[in-house]
Amino acid sequence: MTSNDELLHALRVSAKENAHLRQELAAMRATEPIAVVGTGCRYPGGIDSPDTFWEMLATGRDVVGEFPTDRGWPADLHDPVPGRNGRSSTRFGGFLYDAADFDAGFFGISPREAAITDPQQRILLEVAWEALERAGIDPTSLSGTATGVFTGIMHHDYAGIGGAGSLASGRLAYVLGLEGPAVSVDTACSSSLVAIHQACQALRAGECDLALAGGVTVMATPWLFVEFSRQQALSPDGRCRSFGAGADGVGWGEGAGVVVLERLSVARARGRRVLGVVCGSAVNSDGASNGLTAPNGPSQVRVIRAALANAGLGPADVDVVEGHGTGTVLGDPIEAQALLAVYGRGRDRDRPLWLGSVKSNMGHAQAAAGVAGIIKILEAFRHETLPRTLHVDAPSPHVDWAAGDVRLLVDEQPWPVEAGRVRRAGVSSFGISGTNAHVIVEEAPADVVSRPEPAPTANGHAADAAVPTVVPWVVCGRSPEAVVAQRSRLREWAVVNPGASVVDVGWSLVSSRAQLPWRSVAVVAGGGGMAEVSEPVRVRSGGTVFVFSGQGSQWLGMGRGLFECFP
Repeated sequence: MTSNDELLHALRVSAKENAHLRQELAAMRATEPIAVVGTGCRYPGGIDSPDTFWEMLATGRDVVGEFPTDRGWPADLHDPVPGRNGRSSTRFGGFLYDAADFDAGFFGISPREAAITDPQQRILLEVAWEALERAGIDPTSLSGTATGVFTGIMHHDYAGIGGAGSLASGRLAYVLGLEGPAVSVDTACSSSLVAIHQACQALRAGECDLALAGGVTVMATPWLFVEFSRQQALSPDGRCRSFGAGADGVGWGEGAGVVVLERLSVARARGRRVLGVVCGSAVNSDGASNGLTAPNGPSQVRVIRAALANAGLGPADVDVVEGHGTGTVLGDPIEAQALLAVYGRGRDRDRPLWLGSVKSNMGHAQAAAGVAGIIKILEAFRHETLPRTLHVDAPSPHVDWAAGDVRLLVDEQPWPVEAGRVRRAGVSSFGISGTNAHVIVEEAPADVVSRPEPAPTANGHAADAAVPTVVPWVVCGRSPEAVVAQRSRLREWAVVNPGASVVDVGWSLVSSRAQLPWRSVAVVAGGGGMAEVSEPVRVRSGGTVFVFSGQGSQWLGMGRGLFECFP
C-alpha cells in the first residue's frame, strides 16, 4: 500500500468515526434534560414573583375575589340562576385587578400604542423581563441571539393587530431583539404546558440556545363566564374544589407565568443557578373520542406514559403530580382514574403518589395554568414541602381510590432531599380542544445547585472572607422617578434580608441587570446599611474628543475657537 493509499484509508476511517460521533451527539441532544434557570409570574392576590407565589401556597391563602369593576362589564352580569341568557351564575374569580397597569415607556412603547395593545402582551413583556433578571441574565444582552419565545394564549378579546395572538410572542421577540423561534400556542387550557414542551424540543433540536416559555390569560370580556354559566359548569363561589367531594364546577382565573429554559449542558457551562430540570414531556390529542370537548381518560393515560418513556422513568420514580384539577364533576374523576392507572400501582406502601392542584388557591388560569404548576413544583423543590390543596373536605366519591395508592394533599407534606433518590413531579394540563400535555420535572443535579458557602457572619459575609470597606450598589431606571422607586425597593429588601452579602448584591446589580440611562449609586458599608446615596443622574454617551499631539502646530485659544465655530 502506497503512502497515498494509507492517507486515503486513514481519512475514510476518520470520516466514518466523525459521522458516528455526530450521530451519538445528535442522539444525546435529542433527549438532553432541559434546565429551568429563571421564573417570573403574575397571579391573583397581588402575586408578582415566585416568592409571593410560594407565600400564597405555604400559607394556604385563597386569592379568589369578585368581578373587576374597571373593565366595562355589565352591572347586572351576575344572576345566581345558571343558564340565564347573557348572565353569569357566579360573580367570583381569580383576577389580576391591576391588569391595566403598564410602564409603556420602559419598553419604548408609545402611550397610544399601549392603549390598543392587548394587556396580555403587556403583562408578558414585564414577566419575561423579570424572569430573565431572576435567571441572572441582562435582558438587553440577548438582542441578536438565537433565543426563542413560546407563549400559550387563548383569549383574543382585543380587536385588530394589537390583539393578535401571534403578537404575544412576536412583540416580546421584537422588543428584546430575539432571533430564535417566536411561537404562540392556543390549545386552550393546556397552552402553556404545550408551549414549554415545544420550547424543550426546539432547544434539543438546536433551533435556539435559550428559550422563554409560558402563558398568559386576561379576560377583557366576560364571555367565558356567560358561556360556562349557560352550560351550568361554573362553581357558584368561583372556587375549584380539585378532586374533592364538594366539586361543583370550574372557577376561572387569570395570570401569567414564564420560565427561562436552557439545555442542561449549556447551563452548566455558563454557571447558571438551576431551579429544576425538565426530564421528559409529551403531548397528544383525544382524537375521535367520547366528545369534542369532553375529557378522555385513555388519552390521558397515553400522554402520561409517553412522558415517562421520554424521560426514561417508571411510575414509581415520580413522587407527586400537580393535576389539572378544575373541580368539575366530570373531569376530575376521569383525570384521577387515569393517574391511578399509571402512577397508583406497584408503589411502595410508604411512597404514595401525592396529588394536588394550585387551582384550589386561585382558580383556573387557563392558558397560564400549566406554567403555574411548573413554578409550584420548582418552589416545592426549593422549600422541600408539598403545599396542601384547599377546599377538599373529602375525596371525590366518583373515583375508585382503592384502585391504587394516590393520595390527595389535604395537608402539607414534607418533601426533603434524600440521598440516593431524585425528587420528581409530573404536571398535567388538558385542553378543552382535546390536546393533552404532561411534563416531568426533577430537582437540579447536585453539581449545579448553588454550592453552600462558609457560614456567614451577622453581616452576611463568610467568617474568613475579606470584607471591603464600602461596596457600590448601582441602581438603574428609565427615569429619575423609576430609580428612586427601585432604590426604595432595594432598601426594603435589604432590611428584610440582613444576612445577604452586600458584595454579591453589588455584583448582581451590574452583571445581571440592564444598565439603563438613569442611575444612582448607593454606597453601602461592608457591614451593611446604605451609608450614602447619590441623586439619579442620566448617563450620556460620550461626544467627540479632539486630541492635540502638541507638535507645535497649535496656538493659544485654538480649541476654544474651533468649539465656537463647530459646536
